[in-house]
Amino acid sequence: MAVEPLLVVENLVKDFEVGAPWGGGRRTLRAVDGVSLTVDAGETVGIVGESGCGKTTLARLLLRLAEPTAGSVRFDGRDITHATTAELRALRRQLQVVFQDPYSSLNPRMKVRDIVAEPLENAGVAPAAATARVAEVLATVGLPAEVMDRHPHAFSGGQRQRIGLARALAPRPRLVVCDEAVSALDVSIQAQVLNLLRDVQDALGLAIVFISHNLAVVRHVSHRIVVMYLGQVMELAPEPALFSRPRHPYTRALIESVPEPDPRARGRRRVLAGDIPSPIAPPPGCVFHPRCPRAEARCRAERPQPRVVGEATVRCHFPL
Repeated sequence: MAVEPLLVVENLVKDFEVGAPWGGGRRTLRAVDGVSLTVDAGETVGIVGESGCGKTTLARLLLRLAEPTAGSVRFDGRDITHATTAELRALRRQLQVVFQDPYSSLNPRMKVRDIVAEPLENAGVAPAAATARVAEVLATVGLPAEVMDRHPHAFSGGQRQRIGLARALAPRPRLVVCDEAVSALDVSIQAQVLNLLRDVQDALGLAIVFISHNLAVVRHVSHRIVVMYLGQVMELAPEPALFSRPRHPYTRALIESVPEPDPRARGRRRVLAGDIPSPIAPPPGCVFHPRCPRAEARCRAERPQPRVVGEATVRCHFPL
C-alpha cells in the first residue's frame, strides 16, 4: 500500500490586493499561481527561483502563516487549508521554520535558553522538561549547554543560525521550512550549516522545504527541486535529473548563468536577458515567453499546463 506524502499541495493560489499608483484603484497581484507539489517524510524539496517569484509567499502558505486564495494544503493526511486557530496551535509543533536573517530573527533581549524554549512553553511543556530539551537540542546543533545563559549578540552569524535551528527543532517537528536560511552567511559558514542540516535530517527523519535563490546551495541539500517563475512551477524534478538534463528553458538558463570557476568554461556562461514581468500584469500565454529563446506564437497565446517529460514535470509547450 502506497504511503501518502507528509505534505501535499494542490493548485495553491495566493492573491494580494494592491493599490495602483496615482489613485488608479485596486489591482490584484498573484504571488502564487496554481502550485502543486509533495514532500515525503525524510525528504528535502528545494524551491529555487529569482527574487519576486513567490518562494517566500509559498513558504508562508505551507506553514499556514497566510490564508490561501484557492487550492489546498494537506499535512499528514489532514486538510489544513482553512484550519482554525485551535487546530493551528496544535499543528505548530509539527511545522517549524528557520528564517533568513540570524540577526533579526532572534530576540536580542532574551537569553538562548528562553529563545529555544519558547515554542515548548507555547505548547505547555513544563519548565524543567523544557530546560532539559533545550540542552539536548543545542548539543544536536553543535553548541555547548553553557551558551544557554548568553544573549544573541555574543554569537557569530553562523552560531545564531544554529540557535535558530535549535529553536525550530525543539518541539520535535516533522517538517521544517528553511527560508533562505544560509543566504546571510559567509560561504564557509554556509557549508557548515548545510552539512548540519543534512546530519540532523538523517538523524531525525525530518522533512525539509529548502528555499533559496542559489542553485548550488539547493543542489547540495535537495532530493527534488522545484523551479519557480512568476508564481508558477516551471519544472519539478529529482536533483540529478534537473542538473543533468533540464527540461524547461528557464531551468537551463538558471543553470547556465551559474558562475564557472574553470577559466576555460567562462565563455560558455549565459546570462538570462531581461527582467521578470510585473506579477500585477503578467504576460499572456506562458509567463516566461518574453525572455524565452524558444518562444513561438503558441507560447504567446496559450498558457501551458504541467506535463510529465522523463523524470520531470514541466510547464512548457516545447520542453527540451
